[in-house]
Order: sequence, then structure tokens, then C-alpha cells
Amino acid sequence: MRRRRQEPGWLRGEPPPRWARIAPAAALVVLVLAQRMTPGVELGYFLAGVPPVAAFAYGAAGTAVFAGLVLVLLGVAWSGVAHPHGADLATVAAIAVLSVVLAWVRRRRDAQLVSVRTVAEAAQLAVLPPVPDRVGRVRCAGLYRAAQRGTLVGGDLYDVRAGPYGVRALVGDVQGHGLAAVGTVAALLGAFREGVLDDPELTGVAARLDRRLLADTAGAAGASCAQPELFATALLMEFPPGLELVRIVSCGHPPALLLRGRSVSEVAVEPGPPLGLGLTVDTGAAVTGLQLRRGDRLLAVTDGVTEARDAAGHFYPLATRIPVVTGPAAVDPAGLVGALWQDLVTFTSGGPRDDVALLVLCADDGTEVP
Repeated sequence: MRRRRQEPGWLRGEPPPRWARIAPAAALVVLVLAQRMTPGVELGYFLAGVPPVAAFAYGAAGTAVFAGLVLVLLGVAWSGVAHPHGADLATVAAIAVLSVVLAWVRRRRDAQLVSVRTVAEAAQLAVLPPVPDRVGRVRCAGLYRAAQRGTLVGGDLYDVRAGPYGVRALVGDVQGHGLAAVGTVAALLGAFREGVLDDPELTGVAARLDRRLLADTAGAAGASCAQPELFATALLMEFPPGLELVRIVSCGHPPALLLRGRSVSEVAVEPGPPLGLGLTVDTGAAVTGLQLRRGDRLLAVTDGVTEARDAAGHFYPLATRIPVVTGPAAVDPAGLVGALWQDLVTFTSGGPRDDVALLVLCADDGTEVP
């Protein structure tokens, strides 16, 4: 789940790369050698730039070492590097002191940034934890990529849970994306996990999600929020215990794809209204049953996949790309998800600009894992 279009690690508080640590020492050696080889040209004063460069890769102590070396080379006559006057040497010394201060401030900022990112990642992973390889008798693989840079969770969601009524899965897409949608995602996932345990019918789970969004909309309106309306599309799937079938409820979401051998077909379901409008609570949602064969796989995605475009503006042809990226042999759920993502990145020249969620489910005849 950790993807993507992010800044380099050393700009996010991680240790700097090796080249950044070598650069000050290399610059110091090169300038000294160049000055010795060209005694008629004053190059030694370029050494004043070494401490600021060191401040980007070293702490205050390391930067102070480079600053001391520079001052020694410039201040000792026998070094032959330069012949500074008192004011010139004082200027270099001021730059050196400022560089040490900058290195100290940068290290403190990096430590704070690492702490904040650690807390943020823990909170986001608590909202949307990775899908396990198997839930009950269902093998699973999921992939999530948030559109907003530096985040792990956006406006898409998925989950797979085992309960007394079988294994149930959810794939959804809430209004908006990025951090603004995380609260709605958390609310829907919490309601889904309760429904897995409490609601005997899949339609009851859909109604529970609908009520959750209606309650949140009412609360937002009461708080005079600028955008109180909340809605989401969702696809709910249920693998009942002891039955070789899957039940599907669609709440305005793109249909799932059935992968049977080399063939790819869209699962025909009666589309229901999106969640958050109150229509699912009042009229109920239609349930579609699909008989499964051994080896069948179900692929559910969000519109970040189906609406991804290439440079010419063409939509990503998901159904026709699956046989191409998987090849002649059957691919396990994890391999399928990885292959599709790499193909999508290539198609869009770097990745979609919207949140993306893919979930592959495969009913297995093996022993159930609680």
C-alpha cells in the first residue's frame, strides 16, 4: 500500500543518500587540488560553499567538522589554498556558523517529520489495513493507491471479513478523494464490519452503510459544514458457507469482472442507487447470485481504474487488458493485482490521477482459515 508519486526519501526525513554525504568531502578535495594546480587563480574562496552543502547531509557536529577544515585551509598560510584578509576570513566563518545552525535545525525538523509521518501512517493503516492473503475459504489480494501525494488512504475503500454468514467483501468509492474523504471511509468501514457480524442478509449490510452516511450527512448539516452532502458507491459480495456461489449487491458501483480461465466477462447485476441517498434503506437493494466454478476469480475495482486515461485521452480497457497482462497461465490473486497495476502505470505514463482500488477474490476448496 505504500506507493507512489512521493518525494525522495531524504526529503521526507529519511537518511540522505550516499552521494549527498560524499559531495562535501569530494568538493573539498577537488577545490584544494584545483587550487594547487592553478596557483595563479583564486579558487580557495569557493570552499566557503562546502559547509552549507554539508548541512544538507550531516548534523551540526559533522557540518562543524567541514567548517573547521575550511577555516584551517583558508587561515593557515602554508596550505597554499588562498590568502584571505581578516574580513574575508570572518565572512567565511560567519557562513560556517550559519551552516552549523542550519544543520542543527534541519536535524530537529527531520526528527519531527519522521515522528509525524509514523503517527500518520499508523492511523491510516488502522483505517484501511492490508487485506490478508486468505479470509476463510476465500483467497484475496488487494491494491490501494491514493491520489493525494504522501497519503496511504483516500476516497476509495475495500475490506474482506469473515462472519457467521460467510465471507463478505466491500469495495467502495466515496465522494471526493484525499484526506478530506478519510472520515467517510472510516465510517463506512466501521459500519461494514458491524454488518458482517450482525446482518444475516447482504441487503441489510447495504442498508446499514446507507444509514451511516445519512447520519453523517445530518451531523454535517447540523454543524453547518460547507459541503454536508455525502454519498458513495459500493459493491458488496458474499460467499455463503458451504455454497459454491457468490451473492452481489451493487450500489451504483462499476460491476465486478468474472475471470474464468482465459475469458473475462462483466457480472450482470441490477444496479442500485448510491449510498447516502436514503433509497437503499427505503426500497432495499437487489441481490444477484452467481454460481462459481473451481478457479473462478472476481475482480472489483473503483473508477480510478476504469476512468484512467492515456496521453491521447483514451480510457483504460480493463477487460481486454487482463488476458494480455496475465498471459496464457492462470495467475494467482496477488500476481493479477500486481500485473494490472504495472500495466495501468504504463498506460497512464506514471499512474492514474485518482484514487485506485483493486480487489481480487477467489473461492478456494481448501481448509478454512479463521
